[in-house]
Amino acid sequence: MFILPRKALKLLAVALCAPALGMAQPAPVSASAPIKVAMIEGLSGPFGNTGEAVFRNLYWAMERVNARGGVKLAATATVPAGNHPLALERYDSKGQTEEALSALKSAIDDGARFIMQGNSSATAAALIDAINKHNEREPAKRVVFLNYAAVDPILTNEKCSFWHFRFDAHADMRMTALMTVLKEDKSLKSVYILGQDYSFGHAVAREAKRQLGLLRPDIQLVGEELHPMGRVKDFLPYATKIKASGAQAVITGNFGNDLTLLVKAAKEVGFEGKFYTFYGNALGAPAAIGDAGIGKVVAVADWLPNVQTASSDAFYQSFRQRFPKPADDYVHMRMQLMVESLAQAIEKAGTTDSLAVATQLEKANVTFASQNGVMRASDHQFQQPLVVGVMDRQGAPGVKFDVEGSGYGFRVIKTIAAASAELPTTCKMQRPVQ
Repeated sequence: MFILPRKALKLLAVALCAPALGMAQPAPVSASAPIKVAMIEGLSGPFGNTGEAVFRNLYWAMERVNARGGVKLAATATVPAGNHPLALERYDSKGQTEEALSALKSAIDDGARFIMQGNSSATAAALIDAINKHNEREPAKRVVFLNYAAVDPILTNEKCSFWHFRFDAHADMRMTALMTVLKEDKSLKSVYILGQDYSFGHAVAREAKRQLGLLRPDIQLVGEELHPMGRVKDFLPYATKIKASGAQAVITGNFGNDLTLLVKAAKEVGFEGKFYTFYGNALGAPAAIGDAGIGKVVAVADWLPNVQTASSDAFYQSFRQRFPKPADDYVHMRMQLMVESLAQAIEKAGTTDSLAVATQLEKANVTFASQNGVMRASDHQFQQPLVVGVMDRQGAPGVKFDVEGSGYGFRVIKTIAAASAELPTTCKMQRPVQ
């Protein structure tokens, strides 16, 4: 994990910050003005590790774009001709929505026209509202919001915005993928739903109950509980209730420490059921549960290291070479596709003008390491394949790679094509006048 000495919100750009982080200097591009991209994320507090994982992924993706020459642009009124590096600037929201809104203002004042955020759906919703108002009020300084992880379905339904693009599958899509596995487990008769008490946690619980009712009405819901996000230090009371309920499985959207502490507590109380998770494949969860999770921790993702294709293997190995510390091992394919989509859109627009770039992002169609994704213009929800994996020991069939040096990895047991993962939208997109 990167430990930086400064507490200021804005840190150095990608092209300049490598020495401070002890990283290899990116290949030089041209002296052309950098294209500023602001990452607004919780880099301190209970979910700081997830924010740092995001930073590694975005940094690496932009480093790759810059190494091949940056983004090629012709001269415009505001940007000179040449190859322009993408410059990533960090803004620490401290996991708080008000801090994120303040960071948004700072990023815009600093000249960023592309904003990236994702580790809170509540924060994403607030940013969408703020960006909509800002873009209407100051058309000369409009910004585009690229979302890599805020998966409340409302963000591309009722709250959809022309200026917002989501590159992760939303919660209902992820739940549908999980249910393709859960519904086939004929021995499963009882489940417990546990989640974080905010918009995303509510969305997960709501959709889990809806799909259980449709697909497995024979399964009994023996408990449902939402807990404060990022504030529970001891999950033993929750784990005790789960075990006492007789649940054979837990469905949870928990991430970061809220998931790691939950699975640790479950292990301590001797819970022997399964975990159907959105994020159980890293950030300490596999190591925390150990052998007890073999065959019992199920995770859904846009990609997993053990999808077992040559290009995927090479991609993952290159990440591990770039970030060799086991604790830094949390790579997101969707973030790579997001940065590639942004670079593609800027080049096709021929300008960094936010409206022109957003118009091209609506048409994004990118392939990287054999993973393809297409932006759906009607709601700006990225469409891509999803996979479901189950935890096993490294070296078991289908588990070439472990995660975080834990000795455990995830074997892919279900692949859902993009067309099958796609869900309808209720978005009524309001596009700005050209």
